[in-house]
Amino acid sequence: MSIWIVLLIALVAIAVVGWLLRFGMQTATGNAPYWRDLPYSVAFGYVFMAAILLFTIWFYFQPTENEAGVPVASVTFFRWAIQGLIIAFIAAFLFRLLGSNVGTSWSTKMFRSMPLTASFGILVVLIYALLAIFAPLIAPHGQEVVLASANILPGGNVANGGDPAYPLGTDSIGRDILSRLIYGAQNTVGIAFITTILAFLIGATLGFLAATLGGWLDQLLSRAVDVLMAIPSLIFALLLMTIAAVWAPRLGIPLTVFMVLIIAVIDSTRVFRLARAVAGNIVVMDYVEAAQLRGEGLGYLIFKEVLPNATAPLLAEFGLRFCFVFLTIAALSFLGVGIQPPLADWGTMVRDLAPFINFAQFAPLAAVTPLLAAGAIALLTVGVNFIVDWMLHKSSGLKD
Repeated sequence: MSIWIVLLIALVAIAVVGWLLRFGMQTATGNAPYWRDLPYSVAFGYVFMAAILLFTIWFYFQPTENEAGVPVASVTFFRWAIQGLIIAFIAAFLFRLLGSNVGTSWSTKMFRSMPLTASFGILVVLIYALLAIFAPLIAPHGQEVVLASANILPGGNVANGGDPAYPLGTDSIGRDILSRLIYGAQNTVGIAFITTILAFLIGATLGFLAATLGGWLDQLLSRAVDVLMAIPSLIFALLLMTIAAVWAPRLGIPLTVFMVLIIAVIDSTRVFRLARAVAGNIVVMDYVEAAQLRGEGLGYLIFKEVLPNATAPLLAEFGLRFCFVFLTIAALSFLGVGIQPPLADWGTMVRDLAPFINFAQFAPLAAVTPLLAAGAIALLTVGVNFIVDWMLHKSSGLKD
C-alpha cells in the first residue's frame, strides 16, 4: 500500500476520532461550557498530537537491526534524536536548578525567572565558550596533525573499519575528527564573535552619528547602506572573497583577515539601520534636548544619553547578528573561500566528510559524522536564538 494512502487513511481516522471525542465529551459532561465551546479544530489537534506521541513511542521501540543483522539507519537516527532531546531537557533543568541555588542574589533571581529554553541556550553557549578557550587542552590531538590511516570509521568497532583510539574516526587524510570538531569551536565561533564585534563597532557608531547629527551625513550614510543592502549578502561576500583570494598571497595577509573585514562591513549595514532607527527615537526626547541646551558635546550625547537607552535592542541584535555571521562563515568555508586549511572549520568539515554518508547501511554513526559539524552549527544557532528571545521578552516588559 502506498505511503500516501496510509497517511490519508490515518488523517481520516484522526478526524473521525476528533469528532467523536468532542461529541462524546459534550454528551458525557452534560454539555459543559468547555466542551460545548470547544472548536472542532482544537479537538482534531488533541487527537493528532496523541497520534504523533503514540507513533513516536512505537517507532522508538522498533528493532535497530533487521533479520539479517543489518542496522536500520532510520530507527537508529530516530532513537538518537529522541535521546538527545531528553538529555537536552534534563541538562537545561539541572543547569537552571543549579543557577537558582548557587551564585549572587541577582543571578539566582534571573535563573528562577528564565524559561528552560533560555537555560538551555546559556548552557550551550557556555559549553562552546569552554571548548573554544581550552581547545588545546581538551582536544586529544592537534587540528592539523596526520595521525593514522585515512577514513577510519567512527564508533571504534574494528570489524566495521573503526579504531578505539579514534572514537569519531579520521578524515580523508588521517586527521582526528574529534580533535578537529573541538578546534572548530575555537576557529569558527571565535572568528564569528570577533567579526560580529567589529560589525557592531562600525554599524552602531555610524548609526548613532547619523541619527544625532542628521543632515548631509545622515543622507550620505543611509544611501550608501541602501546600496550595499540591495546586493544579496552571501553572493556579495563570495564575490569579494574570490577577489581577496587572489590578492591575499601577494600582500602577505591571511585570507581570514579579509574574510573578517568583508563580513563585518556587509553585516554592519544591518546594524546601522537598527542603530539609526533606535537612536532616532531617542534624540528627540526631552532629556536629550535638555542636554543639548546645556551645551553637552557629541560624545556626551552618544555615550551618556543615546547608548544606555539603546542597549537592550542592540544586545538582542548582537545575538541574531552573531548567528548570521556564524552561518555566513560556515557557508563560505563550505564553498572553499572561508577559513583555510590547516585550520579546522565546521563548514569545511561538512564538505570533506560528506562521503561518510555512503556507510550508513552498516555503520550508522559514520553517516552522522558529516552531520556532527552541521549539528554543532545548528545547536549554537538555536541556543543563541533562545537567549535572544528571552532577552527580548524581558526588555519588552511582557509578563507570562
